[in-house]
Order: sequence, then structure tokens, then C-alpha cells
Amino acid sequence: MQIHQSAEDYLETILMLTQRMGRVRSIDVVNELGYTKASVSIAMKKLRENGYIAVDGEGNLTLLDPGREIAERIYSRHRLLTHFFMQLGVDEKIAAEDACKAEHILSEETLAKIREQALLHDAEESAKNG
Repeated sequence: MQIHQSAEDYLETILMLTQRMGRVRSIDVVNELGYTKASVSIAMKKLRENGYIAVDGEGNLTLLDPGREIAERIYSRHRLLTHFFMQLGVDEKIAAEDACKAEHILSEETLAKIREQALLHDAEESAKNG
């Protein structure tokens, strides 16, 4: 099933907020992303209907297995790309913003090559500083 970039962003945000705060509600997503309450409410309804999240009686959001799988994949890509861009000398904030855009469109082959280069660079830096 194809999932839209915006849905991936919501799932990734729920994952990151859960790791940071424990419990996550829609208002936390609103505050994190800067979207309107209405937009987030509509998105949460669609994610729930598609089996990506659950919402309990208190409004807490929980990633279900399919949603967690997508969120973890996107977040892993985000961290890798941010790290790689920073290795290239890009400012951390810009690297994170660019990673957020690129994480959705790069192929697994390209990401594997980026991962190889990032690890090679890290190993070279460790050897140089060690």
C-alpha cells in the first residue's frame, strides 16, 4: 500500500514525540509541526482508519505495527541523511531540513551507498583522531 509523504511525516513525528515524551496527543503533533488542529485531526482520523495508529479514550496516540514500521524506516533515513549532510559540512539545522525532504524520495540503493560513505568517513575520522 502506497502511503503519502505527509502521512509518513505524521508517523515519524508521532514516533519521535513518543520517544521524547512517552505519551503523545494530537495537540503535541500540532505544536511540533506547526499545523492547524483541524489538519492534524483529519490526518489522525485517516491514519487511524488505515490501521497505522490507535487513539485511546484520553486522546493518546499509539503507533500500531504497520505505522511503527513506516515511522522507524523514515526516521532511520532521516538520521542517516542528516548525519551524512553534516559530514559534508552542511549546518545541522539545514541538514535536518534537507534530510526531511530527501528521506521520502531516495531509493534503497542510493541510501545504501550513502550509508557506506558515511560509515567510511566515520571510520577515517576515528582512525585519524584515535
